[in-house]
Amino acid sequence: MKTTIKWTDPMSFSGITPSGHELKLDAAPDVGGQNTGARPTEFLLYALAGCTGIDIISILKKMRLEPTDFSMDVEGSRAEEHPKRFTAIHVHYALEGDLPEDKVVRAIKLSKDKYCSVAHSLSADITASYSINGQKGEQSV
Repeated sequence: MKTTIKWTDPMSFSGITPSGHELKLDAAPDVGGQNTGARPTEFLLYALAGCTGIDIISILKKMRLEPTDFSMDVEGSRAEEHPKRFTAIHVHYALEGDLPEDKVVRAIKLSKDKYCSVAHSLSADITASYSINGQKGEQSV
């Protein structure tokens, strides 16, 4: 998977995802942004919820269970000092319907422990490279 985002305004970036959807990111006005898009950290929480939610619906459907409603509240706690990473993330799953608790718990655990690629990517070994004016950088970042 590969994507490109482009700087568009003082602190704003936009791009087209590999699946063809436009996303816009921006910073808060107090740090030079214009609030024209979501913050990257907001996208991270949103991506986590979307990933685990898709997993859970898929698993429940395989169990022949159909929720009548499903939402998630996601709360992230961040460190005070830079890089202000998330130190804890809590996802509260709210499901409605004729759903046995043991099956819902199993679906949540399977998503959390096995299937949610976003959750598992939060502990990924992230590497970086760069180019300046089309010239590939020589230093390892």
